[in-house]
Amino acid sequence: MMGVTIRPFEDGDLSAFAPIFRGIVEEGETYAYPEGLSDEEIRGLWVDPTPEMTPGITVVAIDDETGELLGSAKSGPNRPGRGAHVGTASFMVAPSAQGRGVGRRLGEWVLDWAGAQGFAAMQFNAVVETNEYAVRLWKSLGFGVIGVVPEAFESREHGRVGLLVMHRWL
Repeated sequence: MMGVTIRPFEDGDLSAFAPIFRGIVEEGETYAYPEGLSDEEIRGLWVDPTPEMTPGITVVAIDDETGELLGSAKSGPNRPGRGAHVGTASFMVAPSAQGRGVGRRLGEWVLDWAGAQGFAAMQFNAVVETNEYAVRLWKSLGFGVIGVVPEAFESREHGRVGLLVMHRWL
């Protein structure tokens, strides 16, 4: 795997990340975000934390040689209040960087960060069951499937498919 630096999302990253976000959403296979969002709407959904998601962080993966933004992850509490001891996270990797270990690096970084913040566990609420790469990655990092919401995601290619709820103790 190439050299990759994981660092907090900066204002200047939005112009490189927004096209990745739009492309992944428009592909219609992994995220239920609406299509056609402006950069500022993407910032509001992906970068700007809400008070109930504190502590939270959004990071980017940057290629050490080229400076190219390869992907991003956001993490924070899964629920506010009495559910805030369980973290959650979302990940997007540029299509040009998929299969090169960027998702694994982001996943490992987020798990380390969540442990350092004192989260007891990590829960992913909506992993599309046909997203075989993500399911395989999360299982290899110790996540188990604890439930399936049947036909909860409208895949462009497969029609209605299940969303997996995945969990791991930290």
